[in-house]
Amino acid sequence: MKFTAQEEYGLRILLRIAQSHSPNGLTIPEISQLEGLSQANTAKILRVLRLGGFIDSARGQSGGYKLTRIPELIKISDVLEKLGGKLFKTSFCHDYSGQETICTNSIDCSIRSVWRAIQTSVDSILSKLTLRELMTDEASANLLVEKISQMEEAKRQSLAQSR
Repeated sequence: MKFTAQEEYGLRILLRIAQSHSPNGLTIPEISQLEGLSQANTAKILRVLRLGGFIDSARGQSGGYKLTRIPELIKISDVLEKLGGKLFKTSFCHDYSGQETICTNSIDCSIRSVWRAIQTSVDSILSKLTLRELMTDEASANLLVEKISQMEEAKRQSLAQSR
């Protein structure tokens, strides 16, 4: 299982824009240089982020890319969904049906259970993280993710005990 380059670079670019102190935002050449990406790839990812509603652009000498809302209101789960989608979608069985119109195991599939559980776990963490939480150092981010994971585990255990 892999995250795509577009997801990784898209998050990095969005974080770079969020951390910018420039009143005009950042330009494609600036972002490209700061992130070590080609200008063409940077422009492509910026387009996806703009169409997703996370950033806006201004043209001209004092133009650049800025966030459309404060970092506290940008959920990482929403960003990753726009950049690449979910690991497991409801169309999964149709997308991987082989030569048939529907997967031969679509009635009783143990594999689908695994993908669904992984997606649920990923969603539970990413939906609680905002861009603001990523605007910190790695150690602080690690602590936050660990805290979210522990809270999710406690919630799962509580639900299991109540059944």
